[in-house]
Amino acid sequence: MWLLLAFMSAALLGFYDSFKKKALGGNAVIPVLFLNTLFSSLIFLPFVVLSMHTSFLDGSIFHVGSGGWEMHKFILLKSCIVLSSWVFGYFGMKHLPLTIVGPINATRPVMVLVGAFLVFGERLNVWQWVGVLLAVASFFMLSRSGRKEGIDFRHDHWIWMIVAAAALGAVSGLYDKYLMASPEDGGVGLDKMMVQSWYNIYQCFMMGVMLLVLWWPHRHASTPFRWDWGIILVSLFLCTADFVYFYSLSLSGAMISIVSMIRRGSVVVSFLFGAVAFHEKNLKSKFIDLALVLLGMIFLYIGSR
Repeated sequence: MWLLLAFMSAALLGFYDSFKKKALGGNAVIPVLFLNTLFSSLIFLPFVVLSMHTSFLDGSIFHVGSGGWEMHKFILLKSCIVLSSWVFGYFGMKHLPLTIVGPINATRPVMVLVGAFLVFGERLNVWQWVGVLLAVASFFMLSRSGRKEGIDFRHDHWIWMIVAAAALGAVSGLYDKYLMASPEDGGVGLDKMMVQSWYNIYQCFMMGVMLLVLWWPHRHASTPFRWDWGIILVSLFLCTADFVYFYSLSLSGAMISIVSMIRRGSVVVSFLFGAVAFHEKNLKSKFIDLALVLLGMIFLYIGSR
């Protein structure tokens, strides 16, 4: 079950990346990111209020657990990690092709895999190792395609922002496993809805401060903000993808290294959007590399059954 949920989360994440690229096109990054955190918070706020003041959601998967500072301090740290990743990722995505950003983001499972070995002692079987190696090879081949578009991976600071976003995303993935794991298994044992609801709310306040301090005083001298309906879709797809992701991690036997690898399969959806909606270049060579991504996902699925 956790494996199917991981694939579902990957598809939703692909739509999230695609609409994020659309919303950022020629737009101011900070207000777009603030609105994304605001709409995400508004999605979860009713669940928080109903859980706190009524018994309507008791026993359902939408119930938000309660806790004091001893729990919220962990969620606040997650908010800082995720928001840092998003800031780097949003700026990088605005200035780079979607078919380049996707493969770089797809290196996250490799980072998570190393972390899962070191922190959680997870081990992969032969089928899973083949899937991982195929995915890693395809990601590097896709990244090399960027050279044909005049993008120097070593000296382009937008590339390094995406790399930083990927690294912080990997840290967040490992931290999620720690938050979801029971105390008996060395984790904190937090309620998944509590984590997802409150980390979005904390991020909204953080981005509000950034909006007022960094962007608003200089808004006339920087890229202007324009409304795009894709901003709402970004929040909807992200919240749904993360909800499915957190639920999959909470199930018995879920492996963070495999879930993270499958979620990077979102590159398939974003690739199609890049080709059809944004008319990006060098699609033939990238399509061959993309086939390796799909093959790697099949091996991961077989090895995890």
